[in-house]
Amino acid sequence: MPETSAPQSGGDQPRSIRLTDPRALRAYAHPLRMSLVGLLRSSGPFTATRAAELTGESVASCSYHLRILAKYGLVEEAPGGRGREKPWQATARYTEWPEYSEDAAVAEAADALSTAVAERYFERATRAMENRHRLPREWREAEEFGDSLLHLTPEELAGLGRGIEELLRPYEARTSDPSLRPEGARPVSILRIAYLDQDIPDNEEE
Repeated sequence: MPETSAPQSGGDQPRSIRLTDPRALRAYAHPLRMSLVGLLRSSGPFTATRAAELTGESVASCSYHLRILAKYGLVEEAPGGRGREKPWQATARYTEWPEYSEDAAVAEAADALSTAVAERYFERATRAMENRHRLPREWREAEEFGDSLLHLTPEELAGLGRGIEELLRPYEARTSDPSLRPEGARPVSILRIAYLDQDIPDNEEE
């Protein structure tokens, strides 16, 4: 399960970090910690003081949560800091965790993290919908909002996911290299969510 949020800097940065320790999975499920990692990827590096300005939380709280994230390898100290004003940076462009695990503790923690991330996704999407009246017409018409019901095998669903990722990958470099962005390019969040819809009878024969 990937959580996609690409960073602003760090061309040689690893593409993803994979969390498999239940303690790390539970630690990352905290809303402020997810926000801090996302902000470091899009606007970092920055200090705890700047994190407080961006999130509306206290400097002490941001500093504490950044240290927890560092403990599990999601962030690290960036070069150039002095004393308490040390900057932090994300360690990877994306966060991944298991979709399935035989280890009950890992499975439970991974599912809890997926739920927390989904809640964050839809909170942000709802906020975007509430504010889209402020957008120029071309952006309002270009935005996507809808759903599709398909009948797929597990293999087809997995293949569909890989196909979507291949379509998006050519645009990733623009996040870390502003020179690659064409005129008029702005940050766009794309959610990829596909699930077996258990609310719809599929008349599958046993």
